[in-house]
Amino acid sequence: MRKFSNLVLNEWLKLFKKRSFFVPHLILVFFPLVLSYIVHSVSPETFASAAEFTKEMLLPTGMGQVMAILTIIGTAGIVAKEHSQGTVKFLLIRARSRTAILASKYVTVLLYALSLTLVAAAAIFLSGLLWFTAGGGDTGVADILQSMLYGFVYTFIYATLVFMLGVLTNSTGVTIGIAMFAVTMDKIVINREFYKYFLFPNLDLSAYSNGGNPPLPGMTLGFSIIMLAVYTLVFLLAGFAVFRRRDVA
Repeated sequence: MRKFSNLVLNEWLKLFKKRSFFVPHLILVFFPLVLSYIVHSVSPETFASAAEFTKEMLLPTGMGQVMAILTIIGTAGIVAKEHSQGTVKFLLIRARSRTAILASKYVTVLLYALSLTLVAAAAIFLSGLLWFTAGGGDTGVADILQSMLYGFVYTFIYATLVFMLGVLTNSTGVTIGIAMFAVTMDKIVINREFYKYFLFPNLDLSAYSNGGNPPLPGMTLGFSIIMLAVYTLVFLLAGFAVFRRRDVA
């Protein structure tokens, strides 16, 4: 476990040392400031409190999509660039299995997604405090944490998809392109029975909160969780299988 932790730390430091590491975090700090000001200026009665503002903005229908996009851009090259720059050879000559090396990269991707989620939550709440009351309304800490979970699940799935694409394509540009196309298309709902088995209609678990209507008839929260688990497993199996067999000579 200690050796694996060192691998994760090494990957995190490589990501941290990049000039672009803090750019997404800064975007998530300033974007809520602008957004909260616009909302307050146009329709100040929209949110009863900073907590309610935070709850809504953390959802995939709020800033969750922005967090997913920033995660895609920030982590798309974590595997692909190792191949394009030839540095993956130096990783593989160490006394570590390919599975452990790739797993450490995946854990780093998830940690990066989590860091963006936490920064976004703090920034949104503090921005809300500037324009909305601190208390009031029915929204509590549990509601904010639930929204944060919904937003992170959404980002987590895209992080896993990007991770797989990076392994399969070895191209940062192609990986970002495909993933960004998916983000722009995931709100489209095809009103057909078979479509509920696709990834996109299952991404936003917040659709089921407070007795909300499912994206398609026959879908439930449990169904969507199972579908997301299946897609996550498929993405990971595909990525690890290809990475373990690929010739990097």
